[in-house]
Amino acid sequence: MSAIFKNYARYPLTFVKGEGARLTDDTGRVFLDFGCGISVVNLGHCHPKVTEAIQKQAETLIHTSNLYHIPVQEQLADRLSRCGFGGDVFFCNSGMEANEAALKLARIYGNKKYDGKRLRVITFENSFHGRSFMTLSATGQDKIKKGYEPVADFFTHIQMNDFAGFVNEAKKGDVIALMIEAVQGEGGLAPIDREFLVNASDYCAKNDILLIMDEIQTGFGRTGDIFAYKHFGVTPDIITLAKGIANGVPMGAMMARPDIAEYMSAGTHGTTFGGNYLACAAAMAVLDVMTERGFMQEVREKGDYFKTRMEEIFYQTEVTVLGIGMMTGIKVPGKQKDFINKAIENGLLTVPAGNDVIRIYPPLTASYEELDEGLGLLEKTARELEIGGF
Repeated sequence: MSAIFKNYARYPLTFVKGEGARLTDDTGRVFLDFGCGISVVNLGHCHPKVTEAIQKQAETLIHTSNLYHIPVQEQLADRLSRCGFGGDVFFCNSGMEANEAALKLARIYGNKKYDGKRLRVITFENSFHGRSFMTLSATGQDKIKKGYEPVADFFTHIQMNDFAGFVNEAKKGDVIALMIEAVQGEGGLAPIDREFLVNASDYCAKNDILLIMDEIQTGFGRTGDIFAYKHFGVTPDIITLAKGIANGVPMGAMMARPDIAEYMSAGTHGTTFGGNYLACAAAMAVLDVMTERGFMQEVREKGDYFKTRMEEIFYQTEVTVLGIGMMTGIKVPGKQKDFINKAIENGLLTVPAGNDVIRIYPPLTASYEELDEGLGLLEKTARELEIGGF
């Protein structure tokens, strides 16, 4: 019996090697990985450029802490800033920590600028923002909070895309931020409505309410652009990043407008490991690949192809195809667990989500042949389960 905590319901799989879109288990069986570690290894397993960067950095210097200047951290921050909206960047170790930092920044901004009178944060029902006390309080799912009550009471959850509901809350005068996901990953691939986001962004700008975009799962190419907010023609005040940022090396980041970032001055927040040499070297390599000419265009083309083929496969069945870019999935009412397990039997790895949704996240680098292979395994699984018209 292992001494490890029992807080994960793990599948009976142990992997020992990864390469590109494939994982090999301890029996030698090879699986097609269309989960990517929950949208983390977006460039596939052991991408040669990332591996080379990690090896080179590990031979030189891994960690010094943020007591000292870290040149590669500054270079990475400048690159992310240019990829985004010109914000300042804070590095941490995970998506939860990135969201925690964003919420702390919103709180200190409201406290200092509005004498503590503006502290409430609006989020969506069915959202997911993390599992620290602050971020689980922000999360709009009761199951995440079960057993940890009472949670922080300055979060208000509204129905997704409910602009009138947002305005009604904002008019109370104590709201400092609106925190949203462009696509609710854990919540079942529910997308933000363009009209809502545009109107909410405009309202936030006019009323000094911070628009925080949680890009933990949508960032780094998953939706077909480096950041998902770019699809909507809006500019957030703060974005949070993690997962695909370093292709498997633990890392997170928060980017904020410089005039907001300055409220988090020396001593107000920190991290020992955040933005160390090794993680930054990996993230620099990720950006090298993702900013190559034509890379994102190819991701969008693959995403369109993959989703169209899924819609053809599941046409006139009970299955609903969801998603944007390579952030795709299917809703299989009442059969999510059976489908995932049967797909594993067939050699395909996927990821569960809320609302009977199965997340299907191929590596952005997957070939069309690998996409077709995965589509074939999805169809085979559906047929064996006699889903819909199969």
